[in-house]
Amino acid sequence: MILVTGATGGLGHQTIDFLLTRTPAAKIAALVRDVHKATDLVKQGVDVRQADYVDYPALVQAFQGIDKVLLVSAVAFTDRVRQHQNVIDAAKEAGVKHLFYTSIQRSTNFVMPEVTESDLATEAYLKASGLAYTILKNGYYFEGLGYLIGSEVPDTEILFTAGEGKIAFVKRTELAAATAALLTSEGHENQEYTLSGSEAYSFHDIAQEFSALAGRPIAYKSSELAPYVAKKVAAGFPEVVATFLAQWGAATKDGMLAGTHDTVERLLGRKPTSLREYLKTTYFSGT
Repeated sequence: MILVTGATGGLGHQTIDFLLTRTPAAKIAALVRDVHKATDLVKQGVDVRQADYVDYPALVQAFQGIDKVLLVSAVAFTDRVRQHQNVIDAAKEAGVKHLFYTSIQRSTNFVMPEVTESDLATEAYLKASGLAYTILKNGYYFEGLGYLIGSEVPDTEILFTAGEGKIAFVKRTELAAATAALLTSEGHENQEYTLSGSEAYSFHDIAQEFSALAGRPIAYKSSELAPYVAKKVAAGFPEVVATFLAQWGAATKDGMLAGTHDTVERLLGRKPTSLREYLKTTYFSGT
C-alpha cells in the first residue's frame, strides 16, 4: 500500500495519476487536508485519508496499513522541519516500512534559507529514523519559469538574477512519472536520486529559443537582486515571494540546479521534454 501526501497539490496529484497506471487503485492512498478537494480521487477508487502535517495523532491514524509513504515537502515560509519530522515520526509509529522524501536538487553547497536548510535537516532526521528512506532531489520545474520570467512571451528582454548559470529543468509531469516508477519498483532503500533534466540551459539559451520561436530578437540581461525584486513587486508579487524568486536566480548562478542526471530519462524510457518543446507548447500553443 502506497500513500502520497499533499495529494491535491500539483506534484502529489500527478504522481497518483501515474501510480494509477501502474498499480490498482485499492493499493493507493492519498493524504489530504481537505477531503472536499479530493472527490476525483475518491471516484477513481483511491483511499483518501485526512490529516495535516501538524496533527500528529491524525497522521498516525492515516498511516495505518501503509507500506510506503511519499512525503511531498511542505511549502516554503512555513515550519517545514517540524512538519516533516511529524510525518516521519508518525510513519514510524504506524509501522510504515519505507519513506520517500521530495527534496531539492543540490549540485553545489549553495544554501537557500527557505528550503535548503530544512531539506538538510529533514534528510538527516529521516536517515536517523530507522525507516528505509529514499531521498528524491527534484530539479527545478519547467513550470516555474512562469514565475521567474513571466507567463507571456517577453517583448525584447528577459531579466533575471541567474548570471551565466544553468538549470537542468524538468517538467513536473515527468518528475511525477519518474516518482511513480520508483514507488512501484524495488531496490531503492536508503538511496538518493537527483531527478533533473538530461540537459541544462542558461537564460541566454532561453532567450535564444524565444527569439527563434517568436521570430524577433529577445535578449537575456542578468540583473542584481534588488532591481529584479523591485520589478516583481511592481508587477504585484509580495516582497517576500519576489525575494524568494530572486534567490532561485542566485542559486542558479552558483550552479545549484545545473547538474544533469539520466535517472528521469531511464525511468521514462525516453528523453525528457526539451526547452524548445516546453516553450513552444506553453508560450506559443495559441499562436
